[in-house]
Amino acid sequence: MSIERNESDSIALSEAQVILAEKRTSLALMRTGIAVLALPMSVMGLLIATSKYYDVFHVMHLLIPLGVLILALICLGTALVIRSIISFRNDDKILRQIKSKHSVIGKYVG
Repeated sequence: MSIERNESDSIALSEAQVILAEKRTSLALMRTGIAVLALPMSVMGLLIATSKYYDVFHVMHLLIPLGVLILALICLGTALVIRSIISFRNDDKILRQIKSKHSVIGKYVG
């Protein structure tokens, strides 16, 4: 009986480790999404800061593709952050289920 419980506890700890690894992956994905979101803001800040040195109508053929690229980066960054938040919440839910089934994990996982 004690051997079965030890095996069950070790399996539960292994499951918790896998879920925590998934949470770290979700956090890395969120960090990447935030970095992708920061790039368009930096470019727009640079364009606004230097706007007195160029005429918008003369460089419109460059600003339109740049605007499309900035919009695509904003969409990509937002999608990455949203995906990571959903994954993170799902991992928390699974971890809570594992903790409720196996009390030994409560000592190690907060």
